[in-house]
Amino acid sequence: MRKKRVYKKYHEPDPQHSRIDLGRFINYVMRDGKKSIAERVVYDALARVEKETKQSPLAVFEKALQNVSPMLEVASRRIGGANYQVPREVRPERRFILGSRWLINAARAKKGKPMAAKLADELIAASKNEGAAIKKKQDTHRMAESNRAFAHFAQ
Repeated sequence: MRKKRVYKKYHEPDPQHSRIDLGRFINYVMRDGKKSIAERVVYDALARVEKETKQSPLAVFEKALQNVSPMLEVASRRIGGANYQVPREVRPERRFILGSRWLINAARAKKGKPMAAKLADELIAASKNEGAAIKKKQDTHRMAESNRAFAHFAQ
């Protein structure tokens, strides 16, 4: 039986800046369908970024996502009764999703501040190549690098 066809998704841009990547990021921040709260959190975080860095918040956002997005990841593959972690290149759509997810989870893991402040701190740190999200990316790359011997198992 064939796999079901996967149709390309068309994402809505965010209302303030009319950017698709920011609209998708807002959707990832959203919980329980509360989009207005997610928008407020992201826009407050961008305002804080602008206040703290004196740079364009969208430039910082882009730089942070670019720094956090992984190039390689490992995929589990069963061959001859053994499971191997096979390194793979990450597709661009997945790269954005993973980077966003890691940024948001790193911000949520912090305690004692409002979400907008935590997200702003994480965005600023990621744009400078530091922070928990960058550590996650480096761990993923390290895992892929250490399993390079199994790269010939990749499909």
